[in-house]
Amino acid sequence: MGNWEKQQEAKKTADEKDKTRREKLASYFYDASKVILAGVVIGGIIPLYAEPAMDLNLYVVVAGVIVTVLLAWIGNKILK
Repeated sequence: MGNWEKQQEAKKTADEKDKTRREKLASYFYDASKVILAGVVIGGIIPLYAEPAMDLNLYVVVAGVIVTVLLAWIGNKILK
């Protein structure tokens, strides 16, 4: 096996590791996006059904939606 073949094999291995790293990092951001959506947005809306007279904390819900979209966008950007 020549030096050129070893370099090609090393480059191929590095490319595969880089691709896996990007996929896992993007998955992390997507998962964080889902957690924010579930915890903040849905958690902010559920009390309305328990006590209808309770005020909806609109700022928390809007901030949760914005952070969710932002994290999903970052995850998508990493994959591209």
